[in-house]
Amino acid sequence: MKHILIYPFCLIAAILFHGCEMLDEFNESPLYNFEACWKILDENYCFFEYKQIDWDAVHDKYVYQINESTNEQELFQLLSSMTQELQDGHVNVISKYFYSTYDGWFQNHPSNFNWGVMQNYYWSGEYAGDYNEIRYCRLGDNEQVGYIYYGSFSESILESELNKMFDTFKECKGLIIDVRDNGGGSLTNSDRFASRFFDKKTLCGYIQHKTGKGHQDFSNPYPLYLEPSHGDLWLKPVIILTNRRCFSATNNFVSKMKVLSNVQTLGGSTGGGSGFPFTSELPNGWRIRFSTSPILDVNKQHTEFGIEPDIPVTLSSDDTEKGRDTLIETAIQILLSADSSTL
Repeated sequence: MKHILIYPFCLIAAILFHGCEMLDEFNESPLYNFEACWKILDENYCFFEYKQIDWDAVHDKYVYQINESTNEQELFQLLSSMTQELQDGHVNVISKYFYSTYDGWFQNHPSNFNWGVMQNYYWSGEYAGDYNEIRYCRLGDNEQVGYIYYGSFSESILESELNKMFDTFKECKGLIIDVRDNGGGSLTNSDRFASRFFDKKTLCGYIQHKTGKGHQDFSNPYPLYLEPSHGDLWLKPVIILTNRRCFSATNNFVSKMKVLSNVQTLGGSTGGGSGFPFTSELPNGWRIRFSTSPILDVNKQHTEFGIEPDIPVTLSSDDTEKGRDTLIETAIQILLSADSSTL
C-alpha cells in the first residue's frame, strides 16, 4: 500500500546486538552494578565524543560514593545522577520501583504552546476532525490554510484516515503541521506521515552503529531514504511549528521534512534526541536505556541538541490572553502572503 523508510534488517541487527550485555548471573552488589552500568555505557553509548564527555572522570566522581552498605534507593540515585551527566533524554535507569529521566533538554526554554488556547479557539469549525493523536481543521481567511496537530508519534493513523484528512485540505493554499509538545514515539509512524509530502525517493539522513568498544568506533554513515506514499500527497507550501518539547522521532521528522524546498519551520528549537535507543540489563535485574546509534541529518550533522527553526517566533502573552496563538497566526500570514509560493 505504501513505501516508507525501512531500516535494513542487517543494520538493525548490528545496532541491537553489538556489545550490549545481557548478564545471566544475578548479583546485587552495589559496587558491581555501578561498574557494570558504567561499562555498558562506556562501550556502547554513542555521543561521548560529540558531547566531549570525560566518562572516566564521571566514573571517579561517583564510584567513591558507593560501598557495599549502599541501599537500593541510594544506588538508584547515584546511577541516575551519573547518567544525567550524559545530557540525554533517551537515557534512563529503570528499577522495579523507580524510573530516572533527564529533562534538561526542554527545561528553562519557552513552552511556545498553550493547550487551552488550542482547544478553545482553534480545534473547531466545519472542517474540523480528529483521529487518535491527530486533530485537524482549516484556518485563516476563507479557511484557506490547512492545519494538522500531531500530538504523539506513539499513535499511528490509517492510510484511509490520512486520505480523508488531506482531501479536506485540497482547496487550501498552504498547510501548517503543528508538532509542538510531541515528545516522539515510533519512527514508523513519523515516516508514514512524512511520506505524504515526498513525490520521489529522497535521501533524508544517515545512521551509524558501533563497530567496537571505543568511543570513536563507528561504521561509515549509512544513507536513509524516504519514499512517497501511494496515498494523497501534499506538495504545496508547508510550515512546521516546533518547540523545545519536540523530541526523538519528532526531531527526526523535522530533520527529514527540512530536506524539502517547500517546507519551513517556525517557532523554537526542537529538543533533539537523535540517538537510536537500546535497553540493556544490569546484574541486579535493573535496566539501563541509552542512545546507541546516532542518526544524522542529510548533511551528516548531529541533531542531538535540537534543530533551530527557520523562522524564530515566541508565543506572546498578550496573544494568549486574547485567545490567539502567535505561531499559528504568523504561519497563516506567511502562507496567505504573495511570497508563500517561494517556500
